[in-house]
Amino acid sequence: MQILDGYCQTVTQVNRWLAIAASSLVFIMVAVISYEVVARYFFDAPTIWALELSTLLLGPYFLLAGPHFLHTAGHVNVDILYSKLSPRIAAIADTGIYAVIVLISCILIYQSIPIAQNSIDSGETSFSSWNPAIWPVKTVIPVAFSLLLLQSIAELLTAIQRIGGREEARA
Repeated sequence: MQILDGYCQTVTQVNRWLAIAASSLVFIMVAVISYEVVARYFFDAPTIWALELSTLLLGPYFLLAGPHFLHTAGHVNVDILYSKLSPRIAAIADTGIYAVIVLISCILIYQSIPIAQNSIDSGETSFSSWNPAIWPVKTVIPVAFSLLLLQSIAELLTAIQRIGGREEARA
C-alpha cells in the first residue's frame, strides 16, 4: 500500500510542479499580446510573430496543466448529480471515469508519438512569415498525455482505495 501511495503522491507532485511552471506561460502570453496591441495601435507597427507565439505557448500551457486539473477536479463535472451519490458509489463512478481516461491517454500517446517524431525529424516549422520551429510544441503532446496517463492511473488507484472505504485516499 505504501508503494501505491508513494506513486500517487510522486505523480501528483510532479504534475503540480509542471502546472505551476506551465502557468508562467500565461504571463509571457499576456506580455506578448500586450506588446502587439501597443505596437499595432499606438505605433502602427504590428508584429508578425506575436499572435503565433502566443498560440504556440497556449498549447503547452493547456496540455501540461491538464494532469494537475484532473487531480484537483478542475475540469467540468455534473456536480448536481455527483453530489447526490454516496461516497462509495461516487468512487465506483470515478473508477470507471479514470479507466476511460487511462484508455484514451494510451490511444493519444500511441497516435501522437509518430507525429512528434516526424516533426522532430523534419525540423518542422509553421510556414508563416515568421516561420518558427513548431516541433518543440508537437513534442509536448505525447509527453503531456504520458503525464495525464500517469495521473489518471494515480487517480484510478485512489478511487479503488475509496471503494474499500479508505476516505483519506483522495488527498
